[in-house]
Amino acid sequence: QRTNIHSRLRQDITMATEQQRPLLMIPGPIEYEDDVLKAMSTIGTSHVAPNFISCYSRVLKATREVFLAPDGQPFVLAASGSLGWDLIVANTMEAGEAALIVNTGYFGDSFGDVFEHLGCVVDHVRAEIGGCPSVEAVKEALGKKTYKIVAITHVDTSTGVLAPVQALAKAIREVCPEILIAVDGVCSIAGEELRMTEWDIDFAMTGSQKALSVPPGLSVSVARSRALKAAENRKTPVPSYYCQWSRWIPIMQAYEEERPSYFATPAVQLIQAMDVALQSILANGGIEKRFEEHLAVSKAFKAALAALGIKLVAHDGLAANTLTAAYYPDGVDPAKFLGGVKANGAIIAGGLHKDIKAKYFRVGHMGNVSSRSLDHVRVVVKAIEASLKECGHSFEEGVGLAALE
Repeated sequence: QRTNIHSRLRQDITMATEQQRPLLMIPGPIEYEDDVLKAMSTIGTSHVAPNFISCYSRVLKATREVFLAPDGQPFVLAASGSLGWDLIVANTMEAGEAALIVNTGYFGDSFGDVFEHLGCVVDHVRAEIGGCPSVEAVKEALGKKTYKIVAITHVDTSTGVLAPVQALAKAIREVCPEILIAVDGVCSIAGEELRMTEWDIDFAMTGSQKALSVPPGLSVSVARSRALKAAENRKTPVPSYYCQWSRWIPIMQAYEEERPSYFATPAVQLIQAMDVALQSILANGGIEKRFEEHLAVSKAFKAALAALGIKLVAHDGLAANTLTAAYYPDGVDPAKFLGGVKANGAIIAGGLHKDIKAKYFRVGHMGNVSSRSLDHVRVVVKAIEASLKECGHSFEEGVGLAALE
């Protein structure tokens, strides 16, 4: 009976794979390369097996290359990308210390919540929806109070806003040379330009399911010396067991040196998949080429939306390249539109920001599959055109596809 169940399960999986299905074009999880998925489909493997230790070592070294942080300490842990918030806050901050959040949407709010949960004093520098706080506003806030850390969301997935991290970091250092700068790069790293060492960023984080192009389940972050020293010099114990860098650093160092070690069991199959994905990211022009590809696909897709009369949530000059957030045209029913897009070949996401949730939609175009060519966004534009027509929106048929090319 058990054999029959397994046989039916294999048949169901095969049928689901072979059948035509809509492309997954939300801002993560995304579509994955076949080789990445195959790397997960292996027999049970020990976390201290020599082949896995070598794999983990390659992943840790490649992570530095993707983050452009040759002097950083990488952490690749079994968790959601959101664990990165807890890692930086729990290790470097103590109750009563102050944090400044450069807020561009929902995920800036969430980052702030983590600081507050652990007893920190939190202030936000905010902008209107679709905007980003100016360099001048951030410098002004830093002049009013002593902060230990500034937290920036590089791309806020709720608004599609790309924060100018380089300019912000430069301005922050002019005012507070030794303050910690933490970047939430969950929807940016491996897709948007981020140069940790060159821009003097102390901590950056992401999740595997975004532009890193690995199924969900890995928290991936890098900490540099200023952040690591802040953790070493704290006066109170780290208020987390699993998040303590002092427990993880020896493990990460041992694996990188290809020595077996143990604190908590790593996600073996996911790390094997990440090994394949990172090799793909770093091949054929490396991370610089990946930045260029994401920019090219983003520009083309946004041009297609503009041709259809669709306006972006992000203000001019602030739109991300890994995703697009756009308002529904007047008179278009959100549920009917999203359902129509799916019926015509693509799954896209509705709104997330609480103030405009029912007014806009989001499309992801990141990672090793969807950013290498226009093939996937072409499917999305075609599906959007078809759905808009079904919703009664007036436009010149084919104008979006023409603008895409």
